[in-house]
Amino acid sequence: MCAKIPGSSVRDFYHNLDNNQGKEVILKAENNKILKEKKNWILLLFKKLAKLIFNRIFYVAVAMLVQLGWILMMVLRLAAYSRYIDIGLRLIGIVLVLWILNKEINPSYKLAWTMLILILPILGVVLYFVFGRSRIAAIMQQHFEQRIEESREYLRDRPQTRQKLEALDPSASNQSRYISDVSRFPVHENTTAEYFQVGDDMFPVLVHELEQAKHFIFIEYFIINDGVMWHTILNILEKKAKEGVDVRLIYDGFGCLTTLPYKYDEEMRKHGIKCEVFNRFRPILNIIQNNRDHRKICVIDGWTGFTGGINLADEYINQRKRFGHWKDTAVMLKGDGVWNMTAMFLYMWGIVSRTDTSSDFGNYVPHRWHPEQFEGSGYVQPFCDSPLDDEVVGENVYLNIINRAKNYVYICTPYLIIDNEMMTALCLAAKSGVDVRIMTPGIPDKKMVFLLTQSYYKQLLESGVKIYEYQPGFLHAKSFVCDDKVGVVGTINLDYRSLYLHFEDGVWLYKNDVVLDIRNDFLETLEYCSSIDLEFCLKRNITVRAMQNILRVFAPLL
Repeated sequence: MCAKIPGSSVRDFYHNLDNNQGKEVILKAENNKILKEKKNWILLLFKKLAKLIFNRIFYVAVAMLVQLGWILMMVLRLAAYSRYIDIGLRLIGIVLVLWILNKEINPSYKLAWTMLILILPILGVVLYFVFGRSRIAAIMQQHFEQRIEESREYLRDRPQTRQKLEALDPSASNQSRYISDVSRFPVHENTTAEYFQVGDDMFPVLVHELEQAKHFIFIEYFIINDGVMWHTILNILEKKAKEGVDVRLIYDGFGCLTTLPYKYDEEMRKHGIKCEVFNRFRPILNIIQNNRDHRKICVIDGWTGFTGGINLADEYINQRKRFGHWKDTAVMLKGDGVWNMTAMFLYMWGIVSRTDTSSDFGNYVPHRWHPEQFEGSGYVQPFCDSPLDDEVVGENVYLNIINRAKNYVYICTPYLIIDNEMMTALCLAAKSGVDVRIMTPGIPDKKMVFLLTQSYYKQLLESGVKIYEYQPGFLHAKSFVCDDKVGVVGTINLDYRSLYLHFEDGVWLYKNDVVLDIRNDFLETLEYCSSIDLEFCLKRNITVRAMQNILRVFAPLL
């Protein structure tokens, strides 16, 4: 059920303010504050410029631009040197376009690369050979498949669970079977779930559970940043490591590029914490830099697991204000279903450490340390998605929910950058009488991405989809809920990066108690959203709309 910690929920965020003023006055005060901040734009500009210059990303970007410029200059000089070389490069571009059009990839990618190569043949060819072909499969696929084989006997549907779900709801069973067959993670009963409306609610519960750890702690996050949240967690991890608890940490090399010191993993090992960096970011032109570990997983003793949109940084628990009030969601599982999350972590650990984890799986199953029978309602199925499985699992899970909805689908996403398949599904559901509602941020973290998100509003609104923007701040939650039966909470955004490039995870829930919590949270949060109408889209000036149209074409490449 929803955690209720006074002063931490979205509703309490407003109730703790002066209720006599009313929400309208509060929002007006917020707007006045923003206007006041804009007056100091020169000071802010210098601060941002200084921050940029002394940022590691700045030097990495410069190094990569120099490499790209050098390659492009060499190719252009070759083309200028000989008319035949120029003709040859343009022919290569035409052949490349034909090859791309016949590939089994998303049509949006085909359109983006085709447009780029045809408009700028030489530049387009160079960029495609540098960035267009994912080589992550060649590097990691062997390790991934090996991990799958090692764990196959531990990751099978229980026949009695599958039979019960099939008898209860064949449609839900089909959704679940897809996840089992493709993502290889089974459906479970005997699992309790607790839903958190904001990171403020999750944090004290996470701390409490970490303090109870006796055997192992597995942590895998995209972003870790020093502050109240991470400092508190790190103290516990160091203490547990000294007690002999098996503590392992994975963080993403790009996600933590500016938030953690260089070679932070070595520092962790000095404190007894086993630590690995996923895809350490290097200033080398390579498509593999696009593939990131965007997952957020914490597993404790094999029977308690956390996931959702919340990273280990202070803005996620509203201890640091970046884009207004940070609205995020998470879920805690206890019981059999946690095994899927443990296996996900062990897969990734085997890949990044390049070690044999075949002996690990038997040691970390839920009942290894908790022989008692677990309780729980309904069914839970944690799953993951990655560029290694040749399947857009996250998107297909979402599409299954939309296509099978009868009454409603409520969606929270910080980014709405969708392909034709998702657009068609959402529009068709709305036209068929399903109440489709989508919630996005009111204050964006990336203005260009937000502009691109808003470019999809018009077609959705015309089909009957309702769209809302969360006014108090940034909505980072990634959740689906449908017909009071099915829900998903996880890390998967509705954008190309999450759906096609990143390693992601989520929890599919059916008739679990928290499904109604997800629904209720969405409806409560609507009180602090503004409803978007067609007039909003139509009144935008021609320059903004032109920019949106250009961004739409190249959205898969951004």
